[in-house]
Amino acid sequence: MSETERITKALEYATYGIYDGAHHKDWVIDQMVRALTGCPAEEKTATDCHGTTYTYEAQGESPAYLSFVASNEGWDEGIAP
Repeated sequence: MSETERITKALEYATYGIYDGAHHKDWVIDQMVRALTGCPAEEKTATDCHGTTYTYEAQGESPAYLSFVASNEGWDEGIAP
């Protein structure tokens, strides 16, 4: 992914910053850092409140992301809005 694509992706996550709650804002910052450090897309599976299983795409972890997190004690991934 090019630098421009990573920046564009990070800015798309910034739009979720409108939601109240520090835990949501922590998630936005985490997702922006993941985008900027080139984290790969991963397919994940979850179950909704009705017991229905679904898959979705999420950002994984890149070496640059893991290094950044390791150097920032108390890093919080937050909760998606």
